[in-house]
Amino acid sequence: MEAPVYTQIENLKVTVFQAYLFWENIEKNLLNLALRLSMGVREKTDLIVLPEMFNSGFSMNAEALAEEMGGKTMQWMQKMAYQYNCIVTGSLVIKENNQYFNRLIWMEPNGEHQHYDKHHLFGLGDEDKNFTAGHDKLIVQLKGWKIRLAICYDLRFPVWLRNQNEEYDILLLIASWPDKRSLHWKALITARAIENQSYVIGVNRVGHDGNQVYHSGHSMCIDPYGSTVYYKPEDEDLYTFSINYEELVKIRRQFPFLRDADQFTIS
Repeated sequence: MEAPVYTQIENLKVTVFQAYLFWENIEKNLLNLALRLSMGVREKTDLIVLPEMFNSGFSMNAEALAEEMGGKTMQWMQKMAYQYNCIVTGSLVIKENNQYFNRLIWMEPNGEHQHYDKHHLFGLGDEDKNFTAGHDKLIVQLKGWKIRLAICYDLRFPVWLRNQNEEYDILLLIASWPDKRSLHWKALITARAIENQSYVIGVNRVGHDGNQVYHSGHSMCIDPYGSTVYYKPEDEDLYTFSINYEELVKIRRQFPFLRDADQFTIS
């Protein structure tokens, strides 16, 4: 494989929102998230990242919580994207063709959007009994950065997330990951960053959900070398940081491990 040719790409400013969520209360969550953003976003950012099912918490009550594409939560996302002139992303329950999806929305300020449906459904929590799995991966672009989108349980499946031929620069993962498996969360995020030579940004929630499952956050950004750019346990946090493209290029050139990777396809 020939070495890729890199172009000059700007640093990316990312705002992560490790939020407390109100159980199955869409209106209250949207109001609270908007208020927190208005108080906490103090500088220009390129991307605001919200947790998995940010408008309801990770609930299996799909029928009650589902919205159609373009419903009130997506309208709220467009409003936030326009207000802060940036991408807003997070997942919610979407009903489409009489099926329910845990769908991550990538919302632009002009209302254009793309989406990724969670591929690995969490069988231990009956997600597979209430939702339909997606089968298509999604890589989006922002200011020249290539960003692979994923949701929570996907983190445990490195084949699905493998960075073949340097197809992405950032793995962006939103989650509702419980505290009792936080050790796994931290280890797997670091492993995905090192093995894929990419930044990995993982955004989790905090607080108890309606099933009394406690979430302790541990949202983080790990660079391609495995070093920590951002890390926050326990408390709600709204924080903006920058990631550097030149650092990514430097690490890939110094340690060109991806060129020696196995080539494969997923059937």
